[in-house]
Amino acid sequence: MDGNKKYMNPYLAGVLLGMLIVLSFFLSREGLGASGAFKRMVTKAQTVLMPSHVENPESNAHKYVADGKDPMKNRLVFMVMGMFVGGFISGAVHNRLKIKLQHNPKIKSRTRIIAAVVGGVFFGIGASFARGCTSGSGLNGMGTLATSGFVVVAFIFGTGYLFAYFFRKLWL
Repeated sequence: MDGNKKYMNPYLAGVLLGMLIVLSFFLSREGLGASGAFKRMVTKAQTVLMPSHVENPESNAHKYVADGKDPMKNRLVFMVMGMFVGGFISGAVHNRLKIKLQHNPKIKSRTRIIAAVVGGVFFGIGASFARGCTSGSGLNGMGTLATSGFVVVAFIFGTGYLFAYFFRKLWL
């Protein structure tokens, strides 16, 4: 690691994340999860592009706009915005703001970008099927000591290790 670039101790970061989850449950009676924010952003776009779909009570998006609600006025949306702003500020303060594509020299940048986009799409589809992302399913589940939270984290890391072997050439 470059001596000029300071990073937070990962153990301290983990403790702070755990405290944040407990605080989130205490203050809002809900956990954390980024996929809920993105679902609301998609719903907002749908209200502009295909309002008849969102107005249909059978639509999954309808619950976010029922009774004239604005899907963007939700704490999860502001949380994700804060993550981007906080990440930008942290990068600026520690001189880490630059666009950099890391990949194996044996593959092309285009291959790495395509793999990242395809992986992101699969992750988004999986989060939709699972009714939440890893932070919502795993961290919040473990934060409430739910067995399902521990099981999902075990499977997330287990499948991550399994598939990393096959896809490691995209970044090593």
